[in-house]
Amino acid sequence: MSEPRKSPEEWLLASEPEKTRGRFKVFLGYAPGVGKTYSMLSEGIRRRSRGEDVVVGIVETHGRSGTSELASRLEQVPRREIDYKGTLFTEMDVDAILARMPQVVLIDELAHTNIKGSRFAKRYEDVLLLLDNKIDVLSTVNIQHVESLAPRIQALTGVGVREQVPDWVLDRADEIVISDLTPEALVTRMRRGDIYPIDRVERSLANFFRRGNLIALREMALQRVTRAVDRTLDDYVEAKRLGAHWMVAEKVAVCISANAQARDLIARGSRLSEALNAELYVLHVESERDKDPECKRILESSLQFARNLGATIVNLTGSDPARATAAYIREQRVTQAIVGRSALHGLRKYLYYLAIQRFMSEAPHVDLHIVTQESH
Repeated sequence: MSEPRKSPEEWLLASEPEKTRGRFKVFLGYAPGVGKTYSMLSEGIRRRSRGEDVVVGIVETHGRSGTSELASRLEQVPRREIDYKGTLFTEMDVDAILARMPQVVLIDELAHTNIKGSRFAKRYEDVLLLLDNKIDVLSTVNIQHVESLAPRIQALTGVGVREQVPDWVLDRADEIVISDLTPEALVTRMRRGDIYPIDRVERSLANFFRRGNLIALREMALQRVTRAVDRTLDDYVEAKRLGAHWMVAEKVAVCISANAQARDLIARGSRLSEALNAELYVLHVESERDKDPECKRILESSLQFARNLGATIVNLTGSDPARATAAYIREQRVTQAIVGRSALHGLRKYLYYLAIQRFMSEAPHVDLHIVTQESH
């Protein structure tokens, strides 16, 4: 007898490479109440409806009825009770989750510090263990808990952030999704009592939830998601070998040397980057000439001018400046490059055009701006 025929789904499953680790998805918010946990639970319910084995590792509802109702629709792994100094606490039971071995687990508040006596000191360490055991994790975190941003946010809001998650943990996420809400809508939710009890509303609105704070925090969260998207795009372009022409955002690079005309090029690049809403880079290839005291002074002055304009300074090395610059522009998918041209004669003129030709052949997809400069 012939073997039963496989369904298309079974063939697809058989053709997929073996899973080496779980997928990590983070729902990022800029303040409490923007809907991170609600979004995480909603995705968990959707994935269960598609046939995936989904459980809740831990969810903090904070008494919000909508969140509680969603959480009740998913299987919950019982929490572990820990006695600490005579008081009984409950924590997520990572060992129980491993024994249950679901396909997907939902874990709220990634930056949480576990009670002493837990397997790990931090909840993100629990998450990493589950990922290593090929379990997909959906988690949540607010922007103020990101380690590199915590001092800046404390200075902005006046609120100290004790629980933090290292940036490298978020960098390991396969996907970061922002749970977004306008500051005006968030304040409306606050006034309705949807986030905190009514007796805490006015105090919160006068402190952490001030409109200026919310706008700044939202901007930081959007920038963090943009960083994650850029990293994902870089990985995709590299994996698919799509080439330097495959780009989304504009990037402007100004190529300078240690001469007095460099400031003019930087200023022009700054104007172009502002018009294009682009990132600005200033590139310099190190040379023996830079060791001359006067050249060194001029170069440092130009680079400081670039820093004042918000440019990213990139010092390159290489025996062939044209190729070194082109390589960086190609790898970083720069879209606009600015170089200077003085009134050259004889051999220097020939060498300059030869260098430009090499640059264009090495980075053919960049728009090259050649700016004529007066000799000084």
